[in-house]
Amino acid sequence: MYSTRHRTVTTSLLLALVVLLTGVFSLAVGTVPIPPIEVIRWIGGAAISEEHRTILASLRLPRTLLAIIVGGGLSVAGAVFQALLRNPLAEPFILGVSSGGTLGAIIAISFGIGLTFVTIPTASFVGSLGVMILVYAIASRYGRIDPTTLLLAGVIIGAFFNALILTLAAIFHTRIHNAFLWLMGNLGSADIRTLSVVAPVVVVVSAIFFAMSRYFNLIATGEETAAQLGVNVELLKRGAYVLASLLTGVVVSVSGVIGFVGLIVPHACRIVVGADHRQLLPASFFTGAAFLTLVDVASRTVISPSEIPVGAVTAVVGVPVFVWLLRRET
Repeated sequence: MYSTRHRTVTTSLLLALVVLLTGVFSLAVGTVPIPPIEVIRWIGGAAISEEHRTILASLRLPRTLLAIIVGGGLSVAGAVFQALLRNPLAEPFILGVSSGGTLGAIIAISFGIGLTFVTIPTASFVGSLGVMILVYAIASRYGRIDPTTLLLAGVIIGAFFNALILTLAAIFHTRIHNAFLWLMGNLGSADIRTLSVVAPVVVVVSAIFFAMSRYFNLIATGEETAAQLGVNVELLKRGAYVLASLLTGVVVSVSGVIGFVGLIVPHACRIVVGADHRQLLPASFFTGAAFLTLVDVASRTVISPSEIPVGAVTAVVGVPVFVWLLRRET
C-alpha cells in the first residue's frame, strides 16, 4: 500500500513538473518570442515590459491553462472509458461523446439559445449525456453492457451526429461562421470566464475518479470477480458514464472536437506506469495536460501567423496510433 502510494505521489510530482515546464515553454513561444527567464520572472511577480506583460496575461496564459485543463480532462475521461469497457480503443471521440457535446453546443449557437458562457457548456453537456444514454441503450442487453456493442454503437452514433453538425453548419452558416475553427478543435477562445466554468468541473470530476481507482482495478479483473468482492458493477458503470460524459461535454463545449487525446495518452501511460488506476489516472491527467499544451504550441507556430486547428494536429498523431492499437487488439 505504501509502496503504491509512494510511487503515485512521486510520479505525479514529476509529471506536474513536466506540465509546469511545458507551460513555461508555451508562454515563451509565439509570434512574439519571449525569453523563458522573463516568463519565469513575470510568474514570480517581477516587472517586465508592458508589451510582453499584455501578451502573457491576456493571450498566452489563459490559452495555456485551458490546454492543460482540456488535455487533462480528455485523458482522464479516456482512461475511465477504457477501464469500464476493458478496451484500450475506447475514448470520448471514438464513443461519440465528443460529437454529442459538439452537436449540443452547435444547436445552442444556431438557434441563439441564451448565448452565454454558461448556456453553451450546458447544452454541450446535455448533448454528450444524450449520446451516452443512446449508446448505452443500444448496447444494453438484459441489464448488462456488451463492451464490443457499446464501442461499435459509439462509432455509428458519432458518425450520425457529425452529419447533423455539418447539416446545421450548412443551414446556419452565417450565424456560426466563427464557430468553424471551434468545430475542428480550437483553444483560441480561452479567457477567465471560460476557465471559471471548465476548471472546477475537470478538477472535481477527476478527483472523484481518482477516489474510485480501486473499483476500476477490481472491474479490470472481471465484472463477476468485482461483484463477488462487493462492487455494485452496474451502478458504478452508470455513474462513471455520466461523470465521464459531464467531463467530456464541458471540455468539448469550450475546445471543440479534439480527438484521440483520450486514446493516446492513457495507453502511453499504461505502458509506462502500468495498469493500476491509482497511478494510471493521475499520470493520464498530467501527461494529457503536457501533451495538449505542446500540441497547441505546434498548432499556433508551425504556420505562424496562421493557425492549424488543434483537433487536426491530434488527429494526425492519433490516427496512426489508433490503427496500430486496432491491429494489436485484433
